[in-house]
Amino acid sequence: MHIRRFEPRDFDAVVNVILPIQRDEFGFDVTVDHQPDLRIIPEFYQRDLGDFWVAEADGKIVGTIGLVDIGDGLAALRKMFVAAEWRGREHGIAARLLGLLLATARERGIRAVYLGTTDRFLAAHRFYEKNGFAEVARSDLPANFPVVFIDTKFYVHRLDA
Repeated sequence: MHIRRFEPRDFDAVVNVILPIQRDEFGFDVTVDHQPDLRIIPEFYQRDLGDFWVAEADGKIVGTIGLVDIGDGLAALRKMFVAAEWRGREHGIAARLLGLLLATARERGIRAVYLGTTDRFLAAHRFYEKNGFAEVARSDLPANFPVVFIDTKFYVHRLDA
């Protein structure tokens, strides 16, 4: 398994990781059209201090993670997904994706990474908390944080502490 930057040729494979998790596992009635950032990953994520990575195993994309520069030394973590059969400590994909994102954020001078998630992603909550994220109220988010319509729970990881 290795992690690399997203390339436009990865679009279909990225969608094939994300949509089944959102729709089949968690029952959200969403499509690519509800997520316009997916169609413009280079322009939305891979600009300024942001980036987007994919985890590849056996020649297949099995995980994704994005870092959005939201200005003022702050960033948002978006689109962290790992295909069901590749989850767990034995693979370590989620931990490696998050580790790369946080290391890159530090290197680029980002002071804090925020994220929004749904209350349905219970395992994700535990994962984020175990990895240094603290829950914050929606009212405490930066004004320029890109809230997604399904987000109900929010976290921050302060890198300048």
